[in-house]
Parts: sequence; C-alpha cells; structure tokens
Amino acid sequence: MSCMLLPLGVYPASKFTAAPDHRPHLDSSTSAHQAKAQCHSEDRADLALNTGDAQAPGWVASTMAQTDVLLTKEPAPQTVPPCELSPKVYDVACNTGAYTSSGLATTGFRTAKYLMDEWYQNLYAHYHQAFADRDHSERQRHESQHLASETEALAQRTQQDSTRRVGERLQDMHSWKSELQREVEELIADTDGLLAQKLRLERALDASAVPYSIAMDSLQCRERRQHPDLVRDHVEVELLKEAELIRNIQQLLKRTIMQAVNQIRLNRQHKETCEMDWSDKVESYNIDDTCARYNNQSTQVQFHPHSTKLEESASTPETWARFTQDNLLRAERELLASANLRTLIDAILRDTSEDLQLQCDAVNLAFSRRCEELEDALHKLRCHLHKILREITDQEHQVAVLKQAIKDKEAPLRVAQTRLYQRSFRPNVELCRDTAQFRLVSEVEELHMSLDALREKLQEAEQALCNLEETRLSLEKDIAIKTNSLFIDRQKCMAHRAQYPSVLQLAGYQ
Repeated sequence: MSCMLLPLGVYPASKFTAAPDHRPHLDSSTSAHQAKAQCHSEDRADLALNTGDAQAPGWVASTMAQTDVLLTKEPAPQTVPPCELSPKVYDVACNTGAYTSSGLATTGFRTAKYLMDEWYQNLYAHYHQAFADRDHSERQRHESQHLASETEALAQRTQQDSTRRVGERLQDMHSWKSELQREVEELIADTDGLLAQKLRLERALDASAVPYSIAMDSLQCRERRQHPDLVRDHVEVELLKEAELIRNIQQLLKRTIMQAVNQIRLNRQHKETCEMDWSDKVESYNIDDTCARYNNQSTQVQFHPHSTKLEESASTPETWARFTQDNLLRAERELLASANLRTLIDAILRDTSEDLQLQCDAVNLAFSRRCEELEDALHKLRCHLHKILREITDQEHQVAVLKQAIKDKEAPLRVAQTRLYQRSFRPNVELCRDTAQFRLVSEVEELHMSLDALREKLQEAEQALCNLEETRLSLEKDIAIKTNSLFIDRQKCMAHRAQYPSVLQLAGYQ
C-alpha cells in the first residue's frame, strides 16, 4: 500500500471519505494485547499522515505496509519513547475570498463559517492532543506504578534496616546494661567488704584502748614505788614503748578509718552513677524493644510530624558509648582502690595486732624478770636480816660479858689498892720497897690495864651493836620497800595485765 504525504490543508475531500478498512481481521484467538498494540500503531500512523511530517518514522511505514498481512504471531509491543513531543506549528489559512466574511463587522464574535481546512486542523489538533494526553497519562501511570512499587520496596527495606539497627542498638544496650549491672553488683559487694573492714578497724581501735589504759595504769602504779626502788628500770622503758606504740597504732587506725569512709563514699557515688546509667539504659531498652515490635499492622502507631527533629542536647553514639565507658572505668578504678584498701587494712590489722602482742610479751617478760630480781633481793635481804639479828643477839651477850668482866676486876683492884694503902703505914725502916711492894704495884697496874682494855672492848661492842641495829633497821626498811615494789609489780600491774585483749580482739574480729 503506497502512501503520499501532503501538506496540511491541501488534502482533497475524497481523501477523508469513508475508506475500506485495511486493518487485519483478528480471530478470536488474538489477545486483547495484540489489538491494543495494533490500535496504537495505527493511531501513530494516522497522526504522522495527518500532521504532514515529511520524514515519517520507519515504524509508520512498516505499520502501513503490513496492514494487508494476516498476523499469526503476536508482535512485540511498541512504546513511545519517554520524551516530550515537539510543539506543533499550525498554518492558519486566511479567511479571504468570495465566500468569506472579509470586510464585515466581526468585532467581538465571528459571524462567518469555518473553512474545511480549519475544521480538519481543529480535528487533527484534537487527535494530537488526545494522543499526547493519553501517552502522557500512560507514561505517568507507569511511572506512578513504578514509583509506588519502588517506594513500597524502599519503605520495606528502610523499615527492615531500621528494625535491624534498633535490634543492634538493643544488643549494644543489653551488653552495656549487663556490664553496668555487673559493675554495680561488684561495687555493692566491695562496699560491703569495706564496711566489714571498717567495722574491724573500729573494733580494733576500741580494743586498743584497753592496752593503753593498762599501760598508763601500770606507769601510774609504779610511780608509787618508794626510794630507792623508784628507778627507770627495763619495765618502765618497755611500758613507755608500749604506750607510744599504742598511740601510734590508734592514730594509724583513725586515719585508715577515715580513708575507708572516703572510699565507701566514692564507691556509693559511683554505684549511684552506674545505677542511674543502668536505669536510663533499662528505660531506653524497653522503649527500643517496644519500637522494634512495631509493624505496619500495629494499632498503637500514629502520626508524629515533629518527631524527626533532633534535640540539641542529644548525644552521639560516640559520646553515648564514651559516657558509659567512663562510668565503667571510674567504677573499675574505685574497685581497684577498694581492693587495695581492703588488702592494706588486713595488713595493718595483722601487723598492729602482732606488734601489740609482741610488745605485751616484752612487757610481761620485763615484769617477770623484775619480779624475780625483787624476790631474789628480798630473799637475800631477809637472810642478811636474819644474820644481823643473830649477830645482834651475840653482840648483846658479849656486851653483857664484858660488863661482867669489868665488874669482876673491881674486887681484885680494891684488894691490891687496900694492901698498898695499909703497907704505906709501916713505920721507919719497915717502909721498905720489897718485892711484895713491887708486886702489889704491878698488880694494880695490870688490873688498870685490864680494865682499860675491857672498857675499850665494851665500847667497841656497844658501837658494833649500835651499827647492827642501824643495819637491821635499814634492812627491814629495804625489805618493806622491796615488798611494796613486788606487790605493785605483781599484784597490781601483772594482775591488771591479765585483762589484756586477745589477738582476735586486737585484729578486730571480736
């Protein structure tokens, strides 16, 4: 079938008369899609013929060339390329001539009839507009369907990705929440341990007051010793060392208690911080868990237009993780400090109790040795006192013997002196210095010498007896002083030291 393209407006009237239908007859087996495709092809061919394009597309000629061929195979669907149609320029025919209304008054309305070219032009314009609108609508429909399917798939992918990310967030929060919960439990256990250690320190401090009072009482009791036993002996030195040691230990225990109190306060502060963080994460976990369970069929969802606006104070994932990490690091640091402090407290209590016990043993040993020295001195003093008393008795007897001897010498002296006196009355030549006279004189001299010797010995004996009495008094006084010192050390001090606390009490266990 040949086709001739003519310019617009010069088609003969017979061209648009009823023409035989050269479209292929479709049997009942031909699908509606084939009919629709053929209709589109014929519409495009008519548009190309009616628009008068000099260069008709090849698919127009192909379509018109195949109108006499019976289709036995479904042709490939033809589509219009998605592009804007070129604007159509129409040549408006001048309404002039014998049968026109040229020269008549036509202001505001038209009184003449249209030309056939104008009629065809208007008809073809409607054809072109219908085809363009239909093609644009079809393209818009396909694009809308494609966009709807794409947006549906995108919405599903986005929702799945959001759900996955919320799930990952839940895992992260669960991990951090578990770490925080573990840290809180460790802080609680460590704080309880510190409280127990603090109680031990307080018990040890209270128990140290007893040894200090015992030491001070012992020093005060020993001040009541009499001279010459009021000496700075080894016992007093050990007691002073014990009192100084107890004061130092009490100061150390007080400082350690203050350190434990500060550490307990820090532990509780960090525990509260971790608990607040854990509480926030639990609340956030519940919210995100609820959000993760939402789907398109949920009835609790609704529109929140301003929910996409971020808060200025909102944290970033880095700051969020760093905040919890910092809390955990600080808590771990306090846990390490608490563990070191508990170890230090154990060592302090162990060392202080051992030092106090060793010093107590040293003081008790010094007391024992001092008591032994006092007992030995008392024993020797009593022995000397016994000897002195016995010597005093002997000396008193000796004094009595000397006095009797002196008295016994008085009678012979009287006899000798009387003889000499009577012989001095011999007359004249009879007053002779005979041997008897010389012997009587020598007897008197001997008796005088004996009496002088006896008196000297008596004086010496009496002086010795006086010295013995003074020694006896001194010994008795020293024995009394030693007895008092022994009583103070043994009955007062050592009996009081029997109430010394045990090692368990000094270590704070009781």
